[in-house]
Amino acid sequence: MRFTRLTTWLLLSGLCYTSAPLRAQSLGDVAKKEEERRKAVASAGKVYTNKDLPSVPSPTTPPAAATPESKPDAPKDKQTEVQPDAPGAKDKPVVKDQAYWAERKKTVQGQLDRDQTLSDALQSRINALTTDFVNRSDPAQRAVIERDRQKALAELTNLKKQIDDDKKALADLEEEARRTGIPPGWLR
Repeated sequence: MRFTRLTTWLLLSGLCYTSAPLRAQSLGDVAKKEEERRKAVASAGKVYTNKDLPSVPSPTTPPAAATPESKPDAPKDKQTEVQPDAPGAKDKPVVKDQAYWAERKKTVQGQLDRDQTLSDALQSRINALTTDFVNRSDPAQRAVIERDRQKALAELTNLKKQIDDDKKALADLEEEARRTGIPPGWLR
């Protein structure tokens, strides 16, 4: 019994003496050391911005002459078309340049992306409603959940048709651009 007490006392005293010199650094000490370290480190280097880069002039090509002998497959830098459908733009020609084609593609692609995002969200809602339906035991609550689930499924079906239409519109736009003879890079 004495031996056990003696070993316990020795272990506890040894633990106290070894832990006394160990203490955590204060936040102020850490901040001072970090400040000194940052002063000693040289700057990371030059940071480049758009102002540092040289401007690239836009490519200049002579406009194609509108002659009846010109080939329809030849690429045209700019095309004009009168769109009488636009309000307030009667007989005002629309220039079909790179900005025009890029904006058309951006609009169609944006609609497709929105519809796909909405489809994903609607599918998540359907999954949640299905899980909620399975976990409910009250028939009245299950009926309400099933009605909401059926509405969401109908909306998802309509949305998938819209996504297919958006994909077709994007393919039609690319085909129209190809037939018109514009460079493929204009649609990127």
